[in-house]
Amino acid sequence: MQYAFGFFTEISKYLVILIMSLYTVNCVIMLLTQNRNPGIQKVFGVFQNILIFLLQAVFYLQMMLAAKKEEYIFFYLFVQLLLLAIVGLTHIIYEKEHPVLLSNMCMMLGIGFCMISRLDFSKAVRQLVIVGISFLIAIFLPALIQKLHIWKKLTWGYAVAGVGALSGVLLLGEVYGGSKISYTFAGVITFQPSEFVKILFLFFLAGVLWENSGFLNVALSAVTAGLHVMVLVVSNDLGSALIFFVAYVFIVFICTRNYFYLLLGAGGGCGAAVVAYYLFDHVRIRVLAWQDPWKYIDKEGYQITQSLFAIGSGNWFGMGLFGGNPKAIPLVDRDFIFSSICEEMGVITGIEILVICVLTFLCMTEMAVKIKDKFYQMIVFGIAVVYLFQIFLTIGGGTKFIPLTGVTLPFVSYGGSSAMASLFMFYIVQGIYLMLQEQQQKGETEEDGRAERKAVCEIEQTQENKE
Repeated sequence: MQYAFGFFTEISKYLVILIMSLYTVNCVIMLLTQNRNPGIQKVFGVFQNILIFLLQAVFYLQMMLAAKKEEYIFFYLFVQLLLLAIVGLTHIIYEKEHPVLLSNMCMMLGIGFCMISRLDFSKAVRQLVIVGISFLIAIFLPALIQKLHIWKKLTWGYAVAGVGALSGVLLLGEVYGGSKISYTFAGVITFQPSEFVKILFLFFLAGVLWENSGFLNVALSAVTAGLHVMVLVVSNDLGSALIFFVAYVFIVFICTRNYFYLLLGAGGGCGAAVVAYYLFDHVRIRVLAWQDPWKYIDKEGYQITQSLFAIGSGNWFGMGLFGGNPKAIPLVDRDFIFSSICEEMGVITGIEILVICVLTFLCMTEMAVKIKDKFYQMIVFGIAVVYLFQIFLTIGGGTKFIPLTGVTLPFVSYGGSSAMASLFMFYIVQGIYLMLQEQQQKGETEEDGRAERKAVCEIEQTQENKE
C-alpha cells in the first residue's frame, strides 16, 4: 500500500505539470483563434473545462491518500459542484461570455481551494462558503452593467463612498499585522473594505476622465486619488496604497497619452518610497530583509528565507502534496501561497500559473482596446492593471524580486474579501464584454447594410447606363 501511494505521488507530480501545460497551450490557442471560428472555440472551451476538473481529481486523490482523511472527499465534491455551477450558470445566463476569462478564473479558484485545504482545512471550508456566496451576487453583475445606464452619473458618489469606507476602517478598524485594514464581526467574519474600494476607485477615475481628460480633471482626480492613498498610508496599509497609486498613474496615462504624467507618476512613486522608508519601521525592516535576508534569518528575514527554501526544495516538479513543509512559512496561506505551490506542485506549475495570469491580463487589455465607450474601456483597463500588479507584488515579494508588500494572490490566497472583490471585478469585465459583443454585432449589421445599399446603387446605376 505504501509503495502504491509513493508511486501515485510520483506519477501525479508529472500529471499535474502535463495537465497545466495542456491547459496553458489550449488557452493560447483560444486567444489566437478568438472570433475566427466559433465551432473550434467551443471545442477548445470544453477541453479547457475538462482539464480543470481533471486537475482537481488528481489533486484531491493525492491529498486523500496522503492525509487518509475522508473529509477531503466531501470537500472535493463541494468544490467541483461550485466550479460546475460557476461555469454552467454563467454560460446558461450569459451565452456569449468570455470563455478564457471564465475558465482561468475557475482554474485559479480550484488551485486555491486545493492549496488552502492542504494548509488549513477549516480555512478552506470558510473560503468555499464565501466564494459560493460571492458567486451568487456576482452572477447578476454582468446584467446590471449591461442594462443599467447610471454608472457614468455616480462619479463623485464613488469617491465619497470609497474615502468614507477607508476612513471608517482607520477610525474603527482592528489592527492586523501592524495595519488597520479590516473590521471583524462577531469574532468570526472579517471584512476588508479596501478590496472593494478598489472597484469604486476605478469607476471614479473612469467617470472623471472618460469625457474630458484635460488638466483640470486630471488635477481633480489626482487630489481625490491622493485622499484614498493618504488614508491607506495612515492606516499602514501600504500594499493597497501602492496598488491604488499605480492604477491611477496608468489610467491617467491611457486617457491622456501624455508621457509627462507617466514620468511624473514614476518620480512621485520613487519619492514616496524613500519617504516611506524613513517614516515606517516595518518598511525599513522589509527592505533590509529583501537586501540580505540571510543576515536576518532568525528574525526580519525569516519569512523570505523560508519562502526561498520552499521554492528551492520543490525544484522543477515539486515534492507532491503533503510532501513538503510549507507551514514553516509564516502567513503561508495569504502572502506566500505561491511559494507553497512551487514547493509541492513544482516550479514549472508556478511558472504556468504566472503565464495563465499574464494571458488573463492580455485578454482584458485586448478587450479594452476594442471597446469604443471610453468609460467602460478605462474600467476594463484599470481592472487589468490592478489584477496584474497585485500578482506582481505577491509573487515578486515571495521570490525576493521586490520587498514584501503583504498582498494576496487573486483567487488563490486565503482571504474572503479578496476572493469576493476579485469575483466582482471579473464579472464586471464579463458584463462589459457582453456590451462589446453587442457593439461588434451592431457594427457588422451596419456594415452589411452599407454593403447592401452600395450594391443596390450599383445595380441602379448599371440600369441607368443601359437606358
